[in-house]
Amino acid sequence: MTTSPNTLAAPAVPTAQAAVTLRPLQPGAAQITGGFWHTRQQRNRTAGLRSGYEQLEASGTFRNFRIVGGAEQGEASGMIFQDSDVYKWLEAVAFELGREDDPELRGMAREAIAMIAGAQQEDGYLNAVHTLRHSPDEHYSHMAWNHELYCYGHLIQAAVALSRSAGEQELLDVSLRIVDHLRTVFGPELRHSTDGHPVIEMALVELFRLTGREEIKDLARFFLDMRGGEERFDGVNPGPGYFSAAVPVREARTVEGHAVRALYLFAGATDQAVEDDDAALLATTESVFADLLASKTYVTGGMGARWDWEAFGDPFEMTTDRGYAETCAAIGAIQWAWRLLLATGKSHYADVIERLLFNAFLPGVSLAGTEYFYVNSLQLREGATADEGRSIAHGRRGWFDCACCPPNIMRTVASLDHLAATATADGLQLHQYASGTWSTGEGPDALSIRVTTDYPVDGRVHLEVLQAPAEERTVSLRIPAWSRGSAAVTFRGQPVPAPFDGSPAEIRAAFTAGDVIELDLDLSPRFVGAHHRLDASRGAVALERGPLVYALENGDQEGAVSVDDAAVDPDQAPVAGDPLPALDGAVPLAVGGSTVAVSAAAAAWPYPAHGGPDAEVTRTPVTWTAIPYYAWGNRGVGPMRVWLPLEGD
Repeated sequence: MTTSPNTLAAPAVPTAQAAVTLRPLQPGAAQITGGFWHTRQQRNRTAGLRSGYEQLEASGTFRNFRIVGGAEQGEASGMIFQDSDVYKWLEAVAFELGREDDPELRGMAREAIAMIAGAQQEDGYLNAVHTLRHSPDEHYSHMAWNHELYCYGHLIQAAVALSRSAGEQELLDVSLRIVDHLRTVFGPELRHSTDGHPVIEMALVELFRLTGREEIKDLARFFLDMRGGEERFDGVNPGPGYFSAAVPVREARTVEGHAVRALYLFAGATDQAVEDDDAALLATTESVFADLLASKTYVTGGMGARWDWEAFGDPFEMTTDRGYAETCAAIGAIQWAWRLLLATGKSHYADVIERLLFNAFLPGVSLAGTEYFYVNSLQLREGATADEGRSIAHGRRGWFDCACCPPNIMRTVASLDHLAATATADGLQLHQYASGTWSTGEGPDALSIRVTTDYPVDGRVHLEVLQAPAEERTVSLRIPAWSRGSAAVTFRGQPVPAPFDGSPAEIRAAFTAGDVIELDLDLSPRFVGAHHRLDASRGAVALERGPLVYALENGDQEGAVSVDDAAVDPDQAPVAGDPLPALDGAVPLAVGGSTVAVSAAAAAWPYPAHGGPDAEVTRTPVTWTAIPYYAWGNRGVGPMRVWLPLEGD
């Protein structure tokens, strides 16, 4: 085994022949070195991954593999798909080893890999829980729910990351044995079926990209095209739509069913489209993504409205206190949007990724990096209770019986560096703003840029050219949608026009080391409204500053007031306060408004005649304090809301 520290590779690396507009940076060429996201990565590394290792042991997940391998005796622990928790954790470790080697983490990973390899069967089959609970003739006997291919998918993704970023090859060997096994079971001349939970599609394409084996890509396409065609999961409750199988992917017009499954599926379809140069399939994924944003996405970027079956709801069905917005769904949406960004080069997708990262993904993990939200509802009412352990009413938790979210968060945080920038033959494109270095090209053709910023606390982004070729190159800077018309760009001290149409600001020059580009983004707080069909948010506004969505939390308010009674005056401009040390320097906002009280009659019966005497409302002026939504619930759990009723409504 070889070790390769400081060579973090991107999670998705299209082949040289892929039909993409942008390309991820080479291993080691993307490094977040300071600031907001670096703090999260360091906590993930030093606390999150080690806590995750302990949780995998305590939950019996590691033990399942040891039992199958003959090192222990006993019965299986956990969910039928429990193996996948180890694989996502391993992928996170792989990315961390790529960022910087860590002998302790590497030792943990090798220990886990040995357990996994020891549980693989002679024919290549590998699933610890399924092996302990079912006989060999029951392999792939219940594709809708048993998640065997889903677990393989996460194993393969971990194996690819370990090979690329950490120089560890053993799990890759395990993966290739699995693929050889699958090709004896599934295929055009064999069994026509696929898994109830997508992810194998993405994983197999990435394994093809690493190995160059065309038959692996063919198998990915086979599984993609089975769903909604020959495999509809007919007769399985709750029906084909839940499994994104009501129609074939190539005929889809919208997302439906289980949110994470659908998002993983379309991310995999985008991978397949670019590797096959399938323009029609790519157009379908773009169209479906546009429909998702237009009618099924929360203001936070959260996706999936229903607790029942963790599913997307109908168009504009987005309640606040019962919103689901699973953290894993945010991760799936980031993966899909990133692939669409690579495929098309459209900055719009980078805008979506930013919203998802800060407001749908980040709320899922505590500031300490060791406790998690499974769901991310936009409101918690006073006195709320919940029997369901995933509810935000319980606060963040260190682990869950269904522990898909924590290791998923870990692998996403560890790989964030590669979401910040891409390359073309002509230069670098900056999509997300974080302190670090981003480079493309080699030797005298290398273009390397250092970014320094306190974003999102501050809107100034300072770029310094560290190295550049003699020829002209282009550096592109995304202008976020919320700052169009108010962004300022300078190069060598001179203004550069900032476009207002959603395209990036481009600086083309024969750069020299020491050249400086400055980007100033307007972080003035703003209120945003809701589509008239969004009944749950009708007559209310949400508050944003820069890329961040804000929320009111009871603990920040003065006096005996409840955010349940809040109303705001949008004509009073919110005012930014001093950074809060208890929330890692998050900037609070002071919001003018009032607290609402109703008459005794209305309090006894909450449906008074409109305009009648029993509808008397008393308003007391209040200055509300809002904090970034991602930071709520870190000082205890109490009433919280994102959507703020307007005074007079």
